Amino acid sequence: MEASIDAVWAVLADGWSYAGWVVGATHIRDVDTGWPKCGTRIHHSVGPWPLVIQDTTEVVRCEPSRLLELDARLWPVGAARILFTLQAQGMELTYVRMAERVVRGPSAFLPKFVQDALLIPRNKETLQRLSALAQGRQ
Repeated sequence: MEASIDAVWAVLADGWSYAGWVVGATHIRDVDTGWPKCGTRIHHSVGPWPLVIQDTTEVVRCEPSRLLELDARLWPVGAARILFTLQAQGMELTYVRMAERVVRGPSAFLPKFVQDALLIPRNKETLQRLSALAQGRQ
């Protein structure tokens, strides 16, 4: 991403920005105090109105400016574990890796190649949105 690691982390660390870069998230209802400390949650809505599902995403692991691991729930579909790793490539360039896998619920039974076919295009768009927000914070 053409943004500093601090700018990218600032977006990840701002729970209220979640709906601005996560594809599918439509509304943030609340963000726990202390986000993104382990155990804190974003309370969000997903999907088009009137088919909105209300659920949460919880921080599993956090190493500021380096790593953020989330447990994103979307019941009754399931839940996914999402890992963001950040590595500075220069003053204004950050390598961001996003890995996602479904870990619970009916979607967890889909073969990996099917999950990848569904998640990879969505995650590419998510990273593009994250990049745009991070660039705007510089």
